[in-house]
Amino acid sequence: MIAFKFSGYLYLLLAVALGITSNGLLKTTNGFTNLLPTLVCIITIILCLFCLSKAMEMIPVGFAYATYGGLTITAVTIFAILKYNQLPNIYGTIGIILIIIGVILVNYLGKVSS
Repeated sequence: MIAFKFSGYLYLLLAVALGITSNGLLKTTNGFTNLLPTLVCIITIILCLFCLSKAMEMIPVGFAYATYGGLTITAVTIFAILKYNQLPNIYGTIGIILIIIGVILVNYLGKVSS
């Protein structure tokens, strides 16, 4: 049973990494006019959704999606800061902090009833 759940988290981690890759490449597609970044973006988002669906077979949907969304949003924001020097304002920063707090609350304090 533990190995089964663990593989769900591996799928979730892979979905997050693929989601970060896909979303991070969106700007370089130039409106889907640059072929190579567009193909990589399309392939990674399809693989991301596959992995997310596999994770949701083993992890409750709310936990899986909250974790995926929160980590992906946070990582893409950090990516934008580092690569494009796009600094969020104070409200964006507070929002990211609240997203991180929300993911922590959902994963550690959230209960799911069957």
